[in-house]
Amino acid sequence: MTPVWLDGALLDAAAARIDPADRGFLLGDGLFETIRVLDGRPDRLAAHLARLRAGAAVLEIPLPYGDDALASALAGLAGAARIGSGSLRLTLTRGPGPRGLLPPGTPRPTVLATAAPAGPSLPPARVVVATVTRRNERSPLSRLKTLNYLDGVMARQEAARRGADDALMLNGAGRLAEATAANLFAVIDGRPVTPPVEEGALPGIARAEAIARLGAVERPVALSDLARATEIVLTSSLSIRPVVAVDGRPVGDGGPGSMAAALAT
Repeated sequence: MTPVWLDGALLDAAAARIDPADRGFLLGDGLFETIRVLDGRPDRLAAHLARLRAGAAVLEIPLPYGDDALASALAGLAGAARIGSGSLRLTLTRGPGPRGLLPPGTPRPTVLATAAPAGPSLPPARVVVATVTRRNERSPLSRLKTLNYLDGVMARQEAARRGADDALMLNGAGRLAEATAANLFAVIDGRPVTPPVEEGALPGIARAEAIARLGAVERPVALSDLARATEIVLTSSLSIRPVVAVDGRPVGDGGPGSMAAALAT
C-alpha cells in the first residue's frame, strides 16, 4: 500500500480519485507546499501552513481544514508511509468546476498530501543562466507556490541540454531572481546577499531562515554582481546546495564555501 491523504481520508494511492474536472489538473489553479520530514515529523510546518494560507487568500481558494487538522493528517501520513526522513507534499486546488476560466461561485477544494522517502544527497551544482524563459517579477504569482511550474520545467530542461544540474532564472529586468526550484544566496564583496521577492524570488521557508542566520542583505543582483561572487548557494526546504560553476566559470575556488557550511548546520 502506498498511502495518501485525500480530502480528509487516509487511503491507498491506487484508490485515490481526483475529479477529471478539477481545476488544479485543467488550469493549474492551486498551490502546494513541499515539507521536509525529520525523525518522522514535518519540519517548519507552521511556516509552510502560513504560506499556504496566505497564497490561498490571494487566489481566493478556501482551505477547508484548520492547521491542527492538517498537522495531524500530515503526521499520520508520515507514520503510515513509514517516512522517518523524507518529504511531504501538500496540494490545494480549487476543485472541480465548469469549463472556462471563471471559478465556480461555491468551490469544493481538493486537498491532497503525499509522502516520499529522502533521496540521495545532492552534489555541488554546476548551473547555467536560463535563456529560454524568465521570471515575471510583476506578476503576483511570482510570490506564490502555485501548481504552474512550467517556467522552471523549461529552464531545467535547458540546463540538462547544456550539461548542467540546474538553471538560474533572470527576471524581466535581466537581474537574478532564483533557481528553478530554490532560492539564491551569493557572497558579493564579502557580504551575503539574496534577491528580494520584488525581483521575482519566491518567499522560501528556508530562505527566511537563511537571511536571519547569515544576516543576508536583500537587494537586486545583476549578472555582473554574480560574476564577482566568491560563493553561491541554493536553498530550499529539502536541501542546501553549493554552486561551484556558473556557465562553465568556477565560483570562488571552485568548491563549497563557508556560507554553505554555516547553512548546513
